[in-house]
Amino acid sequence: MTSSGLAPRQDGGAALRLLRDGDLTIEGRLVDASNTTLRAILTLDGATARCVYKPVRGERPLWDFPDGTLAGREVAAYLVSAASGWDLVPPTVLRDGPFGPGSCQLWIDEPDDTERLVGFVPADAVPPRWFPVVAARDDDGTPYALAHADDPRLARLAVLDAVINNADRKGGHVLLGPDDRVYGVDHGVSFHVEEKLRTVLWGWAGRPLPADAVEALDLLAGQVAGPLGDELADHLTLGEIAEVAARIGRLRETCRFPQPSRDWPAVPWPPV
Repeated sequence: MTSSGLAPRQDGGAALRLLRDGDLTIEGRLVDASNTTLRAILTLDGATARCVYKPVRGERPLWDFPDGTLAGREVAAYLVSAASGWDLVPPTVLRDGPFGPGSCQLWIDEPDDTERLVGFVPADAVPPRWFPVVAARDDDGTPYALAHADDPRLARLAVLDAVINNADRKGGHVLLGPDDRVYGVDHGVSFHVEEKLRTVLWGWAGRPLPADAVEALDLLAGQVAGPLGDELADHLTLGEIAEVAARIGRLRETCRFPQPSRDWPAVPWPPV
């Protein structure tokens, strides 16, 4: 459950209505975010929920993404996730707010004792059924490994990232909700027409896709040429939508997780 009592999967329609139409009151700013990211309270007809509101005017200009498009990309990631049937991205809409138009995403509360699925671990103590991804050392020279669990919930997120060409899958963007579901957040730098996949979830690189991923890709392939493509057109260019279809096609053809690119940094910084 979320802090609002709305579970993103079980009551997505109610969550979307609240996100679109609820009165939005700012609680504070998430100071670690590179763009203006605000936590807020939504209220509508007696229902309440927390959300993350990212106004377009607070987006930091980037050299490789058009200005003012990150909020729409957040919504597009939600639309692709919902169309896949996996519901990996919390309900997200584009709406007006106190600081103008922006993305508004349902807040996911992680329990205090949440199990970490991604992070730095001592190099000689990588947990069983974890994949080491990158070797590292702390300031004292102690060796560590950036690693993640061999968890089917994470594998689904890795497939989604490959479809949307996510350029910033940090470990901190992977949340484990109270409903024991894995959620991905912060998708503003996704959907570029050039290959920009940058992630901490490389443990399955080159391995065969699981059967449920192939089924989800088949589902997406049909939808991106129809209703999903129409929805994405409100947030992405036709070229970007065409590349979504092309990436889905390549994944279906190889039936394998992608390999890191040699022309683009494979892991975001900071990775967690």
